[in-house]
Amino acid sequence: MNDATKSLKLRIAQSLIMLFTVMVIVLTFSTSNAFSSSGDELTADKALINHELEKSKIEEMKFALIAAAAAFGLGAIGAGIAISHVGAAAMGAVAEKPQLAGQALIFVALAEGIVVFGFITALMIIGKV
Repeated sequence: MNDATKSLKLRIAQSLIMLFTVMVIVLTFSTSNAFSSSGDELTADKALINHELEKSKIEEMKFALIAAAAAFGLGAIGAGIAISHVGAAAMGAVAEKPQLAGQALIFVALAEGIVVFGFITALMIIGKV
């Protein structure tokens, strides 16, 4: 692997880490003030209990969204890596034997299925919240 390829892979990895970090920070701070208890008609004790319940609900929602994003994002990254390797090998095989195009397409579709599994997992996580 030459230096340009290593540099490109390093920049891509750094960008993905930065994107994931920013996403976690935004989710952390955006959901902290999403719910606020009015407390006008409630007594002080009931307002405190409501506030604590809402706070725990926000924490649960925050981690569920992070888990869903990680499931879908990492599934997409894994599928991209798999498709890059499988697609390159499939195109090489098709170039030598054109009758293998159908089988090559099946292998690429199997690698693409990883994204579908990540998406379904993310939907199931969000559905539990």
